[in-house]
Formats: sequence, structure tokens, C-alpha cells
Amino acid sequence: MSFFDREKVGGLTSRIGADCQQLSNVIGNNIHLIVRNTFQGVGALINLLILAWPLALSSIITCLVLATIFLLYGRYQKEAAKLTQDLASSASKAADETLSSIQTIRVYGTECEELGRYRHWLEKLASLSLRESVAYGFWNMSFSTLFRATQVFALLLGGMSIMAGRVSTEQLTKYVLYCEWLIYATWRVVDNTTALLRAVGSSERVFHLMQLSQSDQLESKGKEQIPILENFHLSVKANEVIALVGPSGSGKTTLVNLLLRLYEPSNGQIYIDEFPLTELDIRWLRENIGYVGQEPKLFHMDVKSNITYGSCGREIKEEEVERAAKLACAHDFILSLPNGYETMVNDNSLSGGQKQRIAIARAIIRKPSILILDEATSALDSQTENFVKGIVDAFKNDGVMSETTVIVIAHRLSTVESADRIVVMDGGRIVEMGGHKELLLKNGTYSRLVKLQSCFIT
Repeated sequence: MSFFDREKVGGLTSRIGADCQQLSNVIGNNIHLIVRNTFQGVGALINLLILAWPLALSSIITCLVLATIFLLYGRYQKEAAKLTQDLASSASKAADETLSSIQTIRVYGTECEELGRYRHWLEKLASLSLRESVAYGFWNMSFSTLFRATQVFALLLGGMSIMAGRVSTEQLTKYVLYCEWLIYATWRVVDNTTALLRAVGSSERVFHLMQLSQSDQLESKGKEQIPILENFHLSVKANEVIALVGPSGSGKTTLVNLLLRLYEPSNGQIYIDEFPLTELDIRWLRENIGYVGQEPKLFHMDVKSNITYGSCGREIKEEEVERAAKLACAHDFILSLPNGYETMVNDNSLSGGQKQRIAIARAIIRKPSILILDEATSALDSQTENFVKGIVDAFKNDGVMSETTVIVIAHRLSTVESADRIVVMDGGRIVEMGGHKELLLKNGTYSRLVKLQSCFIT
């Protein structure tokens, strides 16, 4: 996950799309042309040496000069190709950021600044393309000049050899044809090798993606290597409903990311049923955890498919879908949609609260051993928030879900009053732990947070 934290969507799509396409074209077209023309050139050279080796020297010298020019040109092309892909990726990133933040840009009136940022990368790309065109023109001119010069030299030398009786007219004709084959074969090999070198510049970015480990490690520290969780010890019982609360930056979401193995801890270990988390199959682990984040995403498919998304390939009955939707307080609004559960939706077609209710239903239908609600109430309105207050009772009373351990990260403290335990975090540590009433009596951090939220509400 740390890799995706560092990289932008535009850059990744550029690698997966344009870079892979360029590599595919080279593998499909250029390699076999290089092999074919290499054999053709070697055959022509052998015939030239057999036919008249003194005359063949001029062609060999021409090929060596072309190869020397190519070494310089090819090295430039490889670096230019890599730089071209980097600049195209930067332009794609700028466009992606602009389009994804278009509302903010419109509100603040920064269209000109964003256009200028995008134009900056395009101008660099255009300048590099111009230099590449000049370099290719020099290479093409060098080939044409040397090729024609070799033809003229061959005819002059051949004519002198005929007059001296060293070669016949037939041998000279064959020599000119073989000479053309050799030089053209050299040019085709060099030209296709140039395309191959350009692809090598692109492939370095693609291979970097392929070489990433399945879990790109990030220590449980911030970007400046400051520990986020330190001396943290928490034991959660099976089927317990536990709430994690605390100010922003206290480490609540980091703890969940470690549990999901999106990141790896720098020290310490997490255990599930006495088994270290790192020894458990990561796919099995995530199949047994239901997760609802702060900003859940909906895919471009119908509501039913969004709810059953990620259900490990098992067949889901209609009754299960409706039951999960009812537990998530989503059934009524789904029925009000034009086609009910068959209504096509995407990430922008529903309100934040509706999306989060569908996401909660998606997590419930998996029948997970552990359900994580990471501030999943942040987009719910006051009416729907009452559902979250009763989610603990709903899980405890539901026959199937009563065996699920629930971890709730709460911003609205009123939603976790009925949790079995409330864990108060601050600065990556546990500062308080207990039930709602118990913590209020302590008059500590939790009590202050409750009073602070009450002041804002009133």
C-alpha cells in the first residue's frame, strides 16, 4: 500500500497503458524483423566476401560507420524514451488531479493555474519530441549519405576492376545487389533496434511494477519516521464489540490498516487466535474480515452486484442480499430507486450516506469473523445515525452475525455508547478503556471529547 500512497493514479495508468502497449508492439513486430534482417545481412556479407572480398571492404566499412553512429544514437534514444514516458506520466498525473478535483478548482477559480500546470508538462514533452525528431533526421541523413556514397564508390571501383580484368560484369552486378542487401539489412536491424531501445526505456517502469512484493512494506511510522503506534497492547475477545475513539492522528486507522495487512508493523506482532498475523494467508485473512471505510466506493454495476461484490465467489441468494440491506438500513431507499436492486449506480450517483449503507451491507453479506467500521458513520444523516447506535444490538440479536467481532472507529461518540468496550487512543497509545458510563465517571479524555461534541451539537 505504501507504493500506492507514493504514486499517483495518472502515473500508474500511463505505465499500465502506454508503456505496456509500446512493449507489446516491439515484442510483436520488431524482434522478428531484427532476427530476419540479421540473417539476411549475414548471408549478403558471406556472398560478398566469396564474390569479391576487396570490393566487400567498402560495404563493411560503411556498416561499421553506421553501427558507430547507431551506438551514439541508440544510447540517446533509450534515455529519451524513458524521459518521454516520465513526462507523459507527469502530464497524465496533472490531468487526473485536475479532473478529480474539478469542483474545488471551479469554486476557487484556478482553471488558468491548472491549465498552465498541464501546459508546462506538454511543452517539455513537445521540446523533447522535437529533439528526438532532429536526432532521427541526423541518423536517417547519415544512412542515406553513406549508402549512396557506397554505391558510387562500388561502381567506380567495380568499373576499374572490370577494365583491369579482375571481375566480370556479372560479378559486379551481383556485388551491387548484395551490397544493397547488406546495407539495407543493417539499416533495418538498426532501425528496429532503436524501437527496441525505446521500449527498454518504457519497460523499466513496467518491470518495476512487476517486481513489487505482494505487500510493499511500510513501518507503522509516519513519513518522517515518527512512530504512530508505540507500546500498544490490546486484547479483543471473540464476538466482542469494541470501539476505538480519539482525536485525529491518534493511530486508530493505522491500527486497522495493520490488522488488514495493508502495511506491516516495524516492531511487535498482531495475533488472531494465537496465530501471528504474518503467518496467516493474506487472502484468507481478508476474506474473513469485513471492512467499511470512511469513503466507500461503488462500482459501475447494479445495487445488488455492489452489495455482493467481494463475496469470495459463493452464490448469494436474494434473501441474503435483502437481509444484509435491512441490517444496513439500506433496504427502503434501494426499493425507492427506479429499478430497485437492479438499478445501475456508480460512485457519483448516490449520496454519501446511501453509499455507506450499501458498503455496510457489502461487509455484512460476507458473514465475516471480524467486521471493521472505520468511521463509517461520517456521511450518515442524523436519522440514519440512529441505526448505527443500534448496530451493536442488531449484531448481537442476529443469529448469523452474533459470532462476529466488531471493531468500530467512531468520530461521532454517540454511535458507540452501547459497545462492550470503548478504547480511547491518543498519540498512538491507549489512554483509557472501559464502558461508556464508566469512562464518563473518570472525567478523562473520553469525557472531554463527549462534552466537546455535545457543545457543537447544541
